Amino acid sequence: MGCLAVVVATPADAMALVATEPPGAPLAVISLDAGADGESEALGRALAEARQRGHRITGEPRVLGVRGRDVDASLRAAFRELGPTRVATLDPDPASTAVDEDGPRGGRKFAVVEPPARGRAALAAVRAARWYQHRTGRPVFVECRRAAADPGDPLGLASRYPRPARWLTRGADGRLSVHLLSAAGVLRWTEAASGGPLWTGPVLLETPELMPGLAVLQGADGYVRLFGLRRTEGADEDEGALEVVTAVQYQSGRALGPWAELGNPNARDWHKARRVGFPVAAFDGDGTLHVFVRNVGASISTRRQDANGHWSAWQHLRGCRVADELAAFPGWDGGVELVARRRDGVAAVHWHYDRASRTWAEPEDIPVSAVPGSLSAAPEAGALRYRYAATNEVCVWQPGAPAPIGLGGADGSGPVAGVAGAGVDGWSCTVLVRPGHDGVTEVGAHADGRPDLGVWWSPQGGRSLVPPAVALDGLGRVVIATVGEDGAPRVTRQRTGVQGLEFGPWQTL
Repeated sequence: MGCLAVVVATPADAMALVATEPPGAPLAVISLDAGADGESEALGRALAEARQRGHRITGEPRVLGVRGRDVDASLRAAFRELGPTRVATLDPDPASTAVDEDGPRGGRKFAVVEPPARGRAALAAVRAARWYQHRTGRPVFVECRRAAADPGDPLGLASRYPRPARWLTRGADGRLSVHLLSAAGVLRWTEAASGGPLWTGPVLLETPELMPGLAVLQGADGYVRLFGLRRTEGADEDEGALEVVTAVQYQSGRALGPWAELGNPNARDWHKARRVGFPVAAFDGDGTLHVFVRNVGASISTRRQDANGHWSAWQHLRGCRVADELAAFPGWDGGVELVARRRDGVAAVHWHYDRASRTWAEPEDIPVSAVPGSLSAAPEAGALRYRYAATNEVCVWQPGAPAPIGLGGADGSGPVAGVAGAGVDGWSCTVLVRPGHDGVTEVGAHADGRPDLGVWWSPQGGRSLVPPAVALDGLGRVVIATVGEDGAPRVTRQRTGVQGLEFGPWQTL
């Protein structure tokens, strides 16, 4: 089992990261600077409490006490010694606020309100993890947490980049593929033959230096599309912007297509371009691809690509201010539905794209009150899943419905994944997977189209570093995938010829 390396600017920044981590892998803290008086002592008390909760703390917190280029060299040396599987750090783009500039030209800039050292430490952690993985060949996964998040929140609720709910897909040839973003790039595992059980990989795909987030989308053509954010180069480290990038996996196990740059709706000013949210995407009934991001003004910007590959310019969807949490999914009428959580709250707002008129309807408030970090597109068209803010229960809502439907499963946190069309005792069912208590994978099912009949949840396997994923294999069996604390994906397949929904032994890829 690999180590979790917590990399921060000063000791105080490590406390929330340690507090939200459940006991498991050995944990080490690396601080670039000693910080203010009392920070080291406060961290020492926090680590003592973590030991009482069952954490295994590796040595004393390390204070590198270096600056400039020496930071990279010192972090590399620490990673060589620790051998981390995961790296936890803060937001590479700390929170900022708009300020009016003086002078004849005026304008508005975005000044960082958190210590800039936090962002520099996070970028250094990403670079060191990338270097370590290239050097050793061992996958490293990086998590970035917003510094302003409630220390009581699980890491996934406060992540700068959304935790993936869809990372297991089935290609046109029936073979399953896993796509996970590591520090060095996208790692892919692929079934050797449809239905398994043998897999090939991991293969490190040709990938630009992405920030630690990846969205995976699959359309009716079976192609797998990857979306992420790439940091562009500026005059110095602090002036790099962010741009949306995407690539297509046309055939299972084959080379990934070239990465295309979709730009940034605020590309003219790097201060603003750094504030862009993480992309989500969906197809409409005509095969047009719609990509969405939260822009610097906390509203929505979108681009679309038609069936011939032509991209539109960025379009601004006005109406309200939203958080960096969006869910996009196909509508029943062949359009596209977009749901966003409102900024600094749990209420949600909904946009609908009408493919006939090629226009967006005015946004509307909907009866969705979501726990942050829980929005996800349902496997069936025209449905959204989330956790109800008042109870944490899993719910499903369809546009136009006066109220959501509760699905139980109030323990755990994070998004819910699902697959429709699974055969269970002669019925066509939707199978759901989610992180449960202490991150343990929970599985449930209901008849297709009838979530109102209720869902029975049961544990299935151990804790996963990312929310569990689910798909049907080439033989129509349900396959659940998790990522163990050693960073290795694991899968289990539905047993056939038995009563109910049962799964076989877990297989490490």
